[in-house]
Amino acid sequence: MKVLVTGSTQGIGYALAEAFARRGDDVTVHCSADIKKAEAVRERIGAASAVVCDLSDAGQVESLFSKTGPVDCLILNASVQYKNDWLSVSDSELRKQLEVNFVSTYRLIGEYYPSMKEKGFGRIVAIGSVNVYRNHPELTVYSATKCAVESLIRNIAKQAAPFGVTLNSVSPGAVATPRNRAIYDDPEKRRAVEKNIPVGRFGLPGDIVGAVMMLCSDAGAYITGTDIVIDGGMRL
Repeated sequence: MKVLVTGSTQGIGYALAEAFARRGDDVTVHCSADIKKAEAVRERIGAASAVVCDLSDAGQVESLFSKTGPVDCLILNASVQYKNDWLSVSDSELRKQLEVNFVSTYRLIGEYYPSMKEKGFGRIVAIGSVNVYRNHPELTVYSATKCAVESLIRNIAKQAAPFGVTLNSVSPGAVATPRNRAIYDDPEKRRAVEKNIPVGRFGLPGDIVGAVMMLCSDAGAYITGTDIVIDGGMRL
């Protein structure tokens, strides 16, 4: 299968791209700006191609399809997160999170879905967040964008299902990625977070891979319009 994973040069996106490539799929690695970084990852994991696209730029988002062509699996992993009290969020931070996290998701689904519909097969998976289910005082806008994406996925899933295209989301909890490095690498801060995770540890990027791969296989053919939470029980 042909697979595009956005934001796949590090963290969860990297783990997903690597897993699809290992499975033998035709994988496109995506990076927001640095083609050398994307190409290095492509070579390291054995992916087929690498592309650059700033997801906050509508023109670049709309032209991404012309670079990759149709895909069988669209994994919408890339996102932007700013930690701020909601009254302190700047206008640029607000707009960047809305554009990258929600608007680009809407646009990319719109770009890639028609060819899936025509073919009669497609898998679209958005990487959400446990913050859809729990409050974080510094992630108000980020959480709102993830809630919007989940609603978008559910709404389109019902309309796409008769054409062999499924749409789902997978919501990780606290995962040891570069975004969370400052907390994970500080033993005291890490313990404070892990106290709120019933299984007692941060997740690893590989913990997210299985569910996404399942949704993009025959085993996931009867699953659409749902969200799979992978958080070690953090939301409970």
